[in-house]
Amino acid sequence: MKKAIVWFRNDLRLHDNEALVDALKHADEIIPVYVLDDRIFRTKTKFGFEKTGVHRLRFILDSLADLRQSLEALGTTLIVRQGITEDVLTEIANTHKTSWVYCNRERTQEEVHIQDQLEESLWSIGQEIRYYRGKMLYYTSDLPFPVTQTPDVFTTFRKEVEKFVPVREPISSPQEEITPISADIDQGEIPSIQDYGFDTSQSETPVYMIGGETAALAHLKYYIWESNNIATYKETRNELLGKDFSSKFSPWLAAGCLSPKMIYSEISKYEKQVKKNNSTYWMKFELLWRDFFRLQGKKYGNKIFQYQGTHGDDSFPRADQDMKRFRVWAEARTGTPFIDANMLELNTTGFMSNRGRQNVASYLIKDLKLDWRIGAEYFESMLIDYDPCSNYGNWSYLAGVGVDPRQDRYFNILSQARRYDGCGKYVKHWIPALAALPDAYIHNPDQLDEDKAASYDLEIGKDYPVALVKSSKWD
Repeated sequence: MKKAIVWFRNDLRLHDNEALVDALKHADEIIPVYVLDDRIFRTKTKFGFEKTGVHRLRFILDSLADLRQSLEALGTTLIVRQGITEDVLTEIANTHKTSWVYCNRERTQEEVHIQDQLEESLWSIGQEIRYYRGKMLYYTSDLPFPVTQTPDVFTTFRKEVEKFVPVREPISSPQEEITPISADIDQGEIPSIQDYGFDTSQSETPVYMIGGETAALAHLKYYIWESNNIATYKETRNELLGKDFSSKFSPWLAAGCLSPKMIYSEISKYEKQVKKNNSTYWMKFELLWRDFFRLQGKKYGNKIFQYQGTHGDDSFPRADQDMKRFRVWAEARTGTPFIDANMLELNTTGFMSNRGRQNVASYLIKDLKLDWRIGAEYFESMLIDYDPCSNYGNWSYLAGVGVDPRQDRYFNILSQARRYDGCGKYVKHWIPALAALPDAYIHNPDQLDEDKAASYDLEIGKDYPVALVKSSKWD
């Protein structure tokens, strides 16, 4: 019998999983494995944050439980291990005399290092890795340019791709029973967040953001077909509160519980059967941005994580790494309600709207004059939907050192707050101490004198922090 390991990574799904489908074609028996690598789940970032914070960890553990259940329904199971990936997989490969490891390729440094180490280890026992595509909307072989010549400006990229390169249909999930694992192999317990030093009180992610392919496909069906929310996406995407103002696909995309091609395919069906408008187009447009950032990661490698960004401009002015000032931002103590509300949502749930992300990033980079990489690393730790290329791509973009570089990109925080949270509903939800403030002061309480603040049962400096940056700067 020819045996193969299917190494699940950021592709925790059965649908549109090229590595899984090809392994089933070429091997008589597969051993599905996921490794919670200590270098990803038990280490800290350069600036001292948990590399995988509690929100994303919980989401991934939920996703593993769901994947195991789906595989069991087909007659097999998911082997779960903790440790060093190349050691774990080589040991399984050697013990059970497999021929190959099938996996979907990753492209950023830490993931590539693991791939390379595993490949070298497998070669030593006469086995090999077979790589497939798992993350992108487009196949790189379908693009009209090699990856190294990917345009650096999104608009140019879009014009060269959007109307000329078809998006392939997603590959169907396996339907037939999968041969059970013949060897006596312990499937392994899926750990809890407590096993990693967290407790349940640290994560209050909304119940509609449950990890796993089952929840992902249910949410896709709900958002497009049952609620018709897709039809108004462009109008509502900048709202701040609730389940339906944006798609919330990103956590499932990041963990690979949902394929971007599946989203694209369902939107295309909706356009044919129900309606095609600016909103349906805009969701596809956002998926295109996601591919663009990933291609930039492939093209520039580690430059996407470096201070000077993809263009390596040494003249880019140096920024502070004042961790005391950073903690005021991270702990939602800036005294600017719109910033603090967004940071409280992130810290509590692991999620923040795209509009919020742009504002808090601009505030850290432009108003606090801090190194953008500190903010990017904090997001890496905290976000439930962290993806290296999208996260660092967006941060470097706002810093003016990424794609479409422009150093004067700046958000007027007060103007943004008044535009997107005019009556302060979002701020009052996250900062109850400000609930009594009228619209005129909800976003600039620092402009209240002591007596006026007291009339709203508010004492600045006690009930709410003194503003680190005076709101008069943006008025």
